[in-house]
Amino acid sequence: MPVNETSNLVWLGLVGAALLIFLFATVIVVKQYKRCPSNRILVVFGKIAGQKAAKCVHGGGTFVLPLVQDYAYLSLEPLVIDIPLSGALSQNNIRVNVPSTFTVGISTDPVLMNNAAERLLGLREEQIREQAQDIILGQLRLVIATLTIEEINRDREKFMTLINENVGQEINKIGLALINVNIRDITDESGYIEAIGKRAAAEAINRAKVEVAQQDREGAMGEATAVRERTVRVAAEQAQAVEGQKLAEQKQRVALAAYETEAVKGEAMSAQQREIAVAQRDAEVAAARKLAEQEQRIKISQAEAEATRGENEARAKIAESNARLLEIQAESRRRSEVAAAEASQKILVAQREQEVARLGKEQLVPQEIEKARIALAAEAEAERVRREANGEADAIRARYEAEAAGIRQVLEAKADGYRKLLAACSDNPQLAPTLLMIERLPELVAQQVKAIQNLKIDKITVWDGGSHKPGSKGGTADFLAGLIGSLPPVHELARQAGVELPGVLGKLRDDDTITPHPEAKRGS
Repeated sequence: MPVNETSNLVWLGLVGAALLIFLFATVIVVKQYKRCPSNRILVVFGKIAGQKAAKCVHGGGTFVLPLVQDYAYLSLEPLVIDIPLSGALSQNNIRVNVPSTFTVGISTDPVLMNNAAERLLGLREEQIREQAQDIILGQLRLVIATLTIEEINRDREKFMTLINENVGQEINKIGLALINVNIRDITDESGYIEAIGKRAAAEAINRAKVEVAQQDREGAMGEATAVRERTVRVAAEQAQAVEGQKLAEQKQRVALAAYETEAVKGEAMSAQQREIAVAQRDAEVAAARKLAEQEQRIKISQAEAEATRGENEARAKIAESNARLLEIQAESRRRSEVAAAEASQKILVAQREQEVARLGKEQLVPQEIEKARIALAAEAEAERVRREANGEADAIRARYEAEAAGIRQVLEAKADGYRKLLAACSDNPQLAPTLLMIERLPELVAQQVKAIQNLKIDKITVWDGGSHKPGSKGGTADFLAGLIGSLPPVHELARQAGVELPGVLGKLRDDDTITPHPEAKRGS
């Protein structure tokens, strides 16, 4: 074979080998370049540059060296974990049930991805869920142990913040991140949370009742004030109208008094009766108004007493509920302490001390509850008696005020009439006492009649012998004249009072006999 042909064959062999090597290297490179989907994390492990145990890639791709490196994927899909937590012990030693749902997933943070590659790579989804569930249960119990029932039930934001902090920090150690927490319900075995809700509802209802009673009381007081002001103004206007009318009547009576004494007397008597009637009517109106105000205050007091009684009943129920709650708490604490006493000797010593304290509480708490109940009942009874006494005192005061107002108005009316009478008789000062004496004549005559009204005379027999002295009228006539003469004479009474009667009634002579008035003679 020629040398040239041999050289050509060698070169062709080298070129073919080079092409084969290139094709093989290309196939290897293409096959070992791994791309990472968006919902996964590519974990390259084996011989990794630096001190890392694995290389994590999210998105894009990387070259995996054959023989010295290998790869696997971690899923980023969320895991929904049900946490059926029950019997978790709170800070005040009450066991609560907190069923919840946690949503977690592998984080794309570089540090957390390395943690997930180190601890979760190669595990099934169920195994990852079990690990996360154990961590979440422990941290959730720890969070509940740091809070009281009131804080868990009232401050949900604080509760959720503590859960996110504690649970998030722990699951981050295995490469998981907390996505969402859903607390489905919070209950307790002793019914304490339900009792808190009932207490809050009862307090809200009592506050609403008190506010309604206060608003009703303010409305009633405002209405009573408006009615009182209206009555006072109407009475003032009526008084002014009556005063003007009386002034006109006074002028008319003064003009007629100079001509007709009898007419003046009749007008004076009718005016006095009218003023007395007006005063009595005003007194009745005032008494009726005071009675209405008294009834209104009594109704308001009764409403306040009813609200107070409702509040006391609600407080008594709350006290009973608290007592039952304390008993349930004591029983729960006893069970937990007995269980803990079996675990260690130190806890047993602490249990013994708490047991002694619990025995003291069981003996003292019922007595304190009974004492508080008796005190509430005594306060309610005292408040009722005090309100009834205040209502009776207001009624008595209103009655006396009404009577005093009526008497005062009658006296003021009389004084006003006397002043007007004196003003009308300013020209003849002797006329006013005369009119007043005439006004009192019926009473004076009535007093004279009383001197003999109690004499029981069934029969009077007068023996008249028929002998008559000169100027004598006879035995019977003299007897009657003597009987009538034994009465105090009207003129004598008037003279003792310093009043001179009108001439129509006659005058006294020096011998104390009455001289009839000429007009009286003509009239007779």
